[in-house]
Amino acid sequence: MSEVHPPLPPFTRETAIAKVRAAEDAWNTCDPRRVSLGYTVDSKWRNRSEIFEGRDKIVEFLTRKWNRELDYRSDQGTLGFYR
Repeated sequence: MSEVHPPLPPFTRETAIAKVRAAEDAWNTCDPRRVSLGYTVDSKWRNRSEIFEGRDKIVEFLTRKWNRELDYRSDQGTLGFYR
């Protein structure tokens, strides 16, 4: 089963902003399960000395992260978008 999270490329300025805001909104909930759904089931992550794979590991990592960082807030912006 394929999981699709629109908007999809190619991006316009508006759809790029919408995609970034959706990611920010998910991250800012500090809900590891919700954030993990934005990534493929076999996503590979690296954080400093940790390397892990899969949504369950993402949830574990983010749970630990947000237990330490109580005031976490994502502000990604669209600096990398050029048309």
